[in-house]
Amino acid sequence: MTNNLPFCKVSLHIRDRVKDLIGRLTLQEKIRSLVNNAAPIDRLGIKGYEWWSEALHGVAGPGVKFGGEFPGATSFPQVITTAASFNQSLWEAIGKVVSDEGRAMYNGGSAGLTYWSPNVNIFRDPRWGRGQETPGEDPALSSHYAANYVRGLQGNGATNKLKVAACCKHYTAYDLDKWNGIDRFHFNAKVSKQDLEETYNVPFKACVYEGKVASIMCSYNQVNGKPTCADPTLLRDVIRGQWRLNGYIVSDCDSVQVMHTDQHYTVTPEDAVADSIKAGLDLDCGPYLAVYTEGAIRSGKLNEADVDRALTNLLTVQMRLGMFDGPRQPYLNLGPKDVCTPAHQQLALEAARQGIVLLQNRNRALPLSTSRHRTIAVIGPNSDVTVTMIGNYAGVPCAYTTPLQGISRYVKTIHEAGCAGVSCGGRQQFGAAEAAAGQADATVLVMGLDQSIEREELDRTGLLLPGYQQELVSRVARASRGPVVLVLMSGGPIDVTFAKNDPKIAAILWVGYPGQAGGTAIADVLFGTTNPGARLPMTWYPQDYITKLPMTDMAMHADPSRGYPGRTYRFYKGPVVFPFGYGLTYTSFRPTIVSGPTKVSVPITSPKAFKNTTLLSNAIRVSHTNCDTISLGLHIDVENTGEMDGTHTVMVFATSPTVGESSSEKRLIVFEKVHVLVGGKQRVRFNIDTCKHLSVVDQFGIRRIPMGEHNLHIGDDLKHTIFFQNVMGIIKS
Repeated sequence: MTNNLPFCKVSLHIRDRVKDLIGRLTLQEKIRSLVNNAAPIDRLGIKGYEWWSEALHGVAGPGVKFGGEFPGATSFPQVITTAASFNQSLWEAIGKVVSDEGRAMYNGGSAGLTYWSPNVNIFRDPRWGRGQETPGEDPALSSHYAANYVRGLQGNGATNKLKVAACCKHYTAYDLDKWNGIDRFHFNAKVSKQDLEETYNVPFKACVYEGKVASIMCSYNQVNGKPTCADPTLLRDVIRGQWRLNGYIVSDCDSVQVMHTDQHYTVTPEDAVADSIKAGLDLDCGPYLAVYTEGAIRSGKLNEADVDRALTNLLTVQMRLGMFDGPRQPYLNLGPKDVCTPAHQQLALEAARQGIVLLQNRNRALPLSTSRHRTIAVIGPNSDVTVTMIGNYAGVPCAYTTPLQGISRYVKTIHEAGCAGVSCGGRQQFGAAEAAAGQADATVLVMGLDQSIEREELDRTGLLLPGYQQELVSRVARASRGPVVLVLMSGGPIDVTFAKNDPKIAAILWVGYPGQAGGTAIADVLFGTTNPGARLPMTWYPQDYITKLPMTDMAMHADPSRGYPGRTYRFYKGPVVFPFGYGLTYTSFRPTIVSGPTKVSVPITSPKAFKNTTLLSNAIRVSHTNCDTISLGLHIDVENTGEMDGTHTVMVFATSPTVGESSSEKRLIVFEKVHVLVGGKQRVRFNIDTCKHLSVVDQFGIRRIPMGEHNLHIGDDLKHTIFFQNVMGIIKS
């Protein structure tokens, strides 16, 4: 019996338990514990463990087995869809449900406790096949999503204990899969210090600082010539040194092998292993560390202390999860009864409703009426889909409701696919679709994309609807007797300029990939049971945008000297189909600024400020002031001036004075979603952190607070100005 050994004693400090266990292991046992499918150590009663489970929007992944007592798990909308809700409490609530179900399945021997989610990469280029997995293109939005979802998963407790261990991935500057003959295994992302600090690393920092995430995954690509999983600056110095990660660092699957076999970064496999572990990697998703670590130690490229350090990080997380606590581990009450519960499935429906964006509504064609629109033609390749609605990295859902099924619960329907699949390679079924539209009171076209068009290892080549979809939409709209609604299912943006300009198309909805309850949510919005309130988490560009920049160019800022248009709403100022943050509703809201500071004094607390360019540039380094003393309160009232209860997202954007060569673009800093009854008013109180929200990053990657006039923008019409000045002489040596 091993339960009397110190590493099994719950009363001891985790640090001492880990040290005891490592002291009992042979080198070979240690090495076999550094890979995702860790080997059992029978002599100590330690079972094998699969580290790799996924929880992107529901329990999934290699460590999860469906069947028996666990036939399915709640499948929430794809992340890009829930990001559109801009609802921070929703993200945490989803994380809590997913971790309840993960724990329940772990207790039943059907899942692990280490979940390699969320994906918090920035959706930099609209062609990216994995943009669907992310919270969108904005660092502030992605950061809030990351921190809230991680807190929901991990338990948000005050103690060091973990409900499950989340993992923010893929660190860093990873947002190209396979485009124009270039793939993620061979791609070297050339990234400026400014872009790294201002954009790419921001959500990862939030994961660690605010979410207290238990793991970070490094990516396949190189950044500035070095594989991320072997870069001591990125791993050891930043994640552990600056951010103080309390957890483990894992490689994306086979990245250690990729740096040797694909990138030829190292001469031997042993070098790849040694470089990675010494840079700060703890766990290899893949076999390389198990196979080559011993050779690396024998040849003096690595020593056993390096292995012990990695193993300490891994075992500490397992101990925090209670995996060595036997019958005293937490959450043992969770079981099959806690998976796919009515409450969990209701939250999946609510998340889908909150993620639907109303992009166009001519003459208030929506909501439809069950009395006026008694028969509806439901047309399109995505009109009766199931698997399409759950996107990628999905498990087995509890149940599905398709768009056709959802609409059929309200009214009589006539169904025509119109195309055989989203690739829509022919017009053979167009006639039947046109005939259906001609005899119905209204027509709903459910079009868009699926995983055959955008996914991991497949980026898009264009932004238009695939195949003959556009022609089908236009022809059905022309033939339709009643109002026409275009519903778009996709992860990435689609150029639907043709539909915006077609007077026959009354309304356009984007529903992302809406999860297991997607069809119900779509119907609820169409008929006004739900008032849509979501906003686009990414810019919808015209097709010609992508002709101006290759996917491989990582620069965020526009560069007119080379005809480079810039990326995302912060830096691209050209024409768009629909802008970031756009979304309509069935009611109307009026925000007003109640109070906010007009003048702020920023104290200089470091003598270094006088020795460098801090004062010359009229911008104070964030590290040279006391951030705790300069947080600002901004209060905004939101009034519902329309005829329907609804939700409104108050989004506060900022513009700051220019610092050096870095112009300050309008950027989102904080947001909050409020529900307001008709004729009612709600007050939103923001706490604006000057160092975080009103600093700008210079070309050297240094955050500074510019002195002078900062403007806060709320909606299109409201502006609040704050004047910043530095205060001399408040030096603390």
